[in-house]
Amino acid sequence: MKELLAPDTPTQTKYEVRFDWGREGLASISPGAGVIVVIDTISFTTTVGLAVEHGLQVVPFASTDRATAADAAGRIDAVLAGPRGGDGLTLSPSSITPENVAAIAPVTRLVVSSVNGSRLSAAAADLGVPVLAASLRNRTAVAEWILAQQVQTGDRLRVAIVAAGEERSDGTTRFAVEDLLAAGAIIDALAAVGIDYSSPEAAAACAAFVGLRRATGHLLTASVTGQQLIDAGARADVELAGAIDASSVVPVLGESGFVA
Repeated sequence: MKELLAPDTPTQTKYEVRFDWGREGLASISPGAGVIVVIDTISFTTTVGLAVEHGLQVVPFASTDRATAADAAGRIDAVLAGPRGGDGLTLSPSSITPENVAAIAPVTRLVVSSVNGSRLSAAAADLGVPVLAASLRNRTAVAEWILAQQVQTGDRLRVAIVAAGEERSDGTTRFAVEDLLAAGAIIDALAAVGIDYSSPEAAAACAAFVGLRRATGHLLTASVTGQQLIDAGARADVELAGAIDASSVVPVLGESGFVA
């Protein structure tokens, strides 16, 4: 009987557009990639997108220990995003909207610590290629950014699209339909600009979005993640995450954090 592939064994390497889940998936599909697209639809990458739209730099923090994150924020003269439902700027997308301009205005740099998206982004940052924060909101803008990067480099880029999913209490990754749909939306947008040599995994995610696009809003609110947030009084976060092509901003991770 063949041994199973190790979690970090490169896979999908012959394809231009690849798709996998979590940090293990990142290790698997990133070799040879020219750009990494991180997706954590509800809520990290949606929050990052909104923050960058408002001129903030967003630093993803690899640890979920708030004391450690607060120390790191202090060292770089940044504000640490609070927990969902707290005051000021938080992990909630709804905390970074024009209605909350009083909290946004004094902040130029925001450190965000989350179980899924921030840790995945921090891991991707070490791989030496551009890392984009993507969601349903900026899916077309992300595809156009990647196409422009191809034109600039004069060569086709291999694209590693990594969905964060959700972490269970035992540390394993839970499938998250919102991340599948956002990944599929980006893969569909890439195909529309001619970047379409997709792995079967990427093609299946694309087909899921194309087939279910009209139901995307309902699926996000009815999903496990959506229901958890709605029960916690955070329906606005789910609705913001479900707004397809609502933004033309592409957060790109650099030395100072995610910036436009």
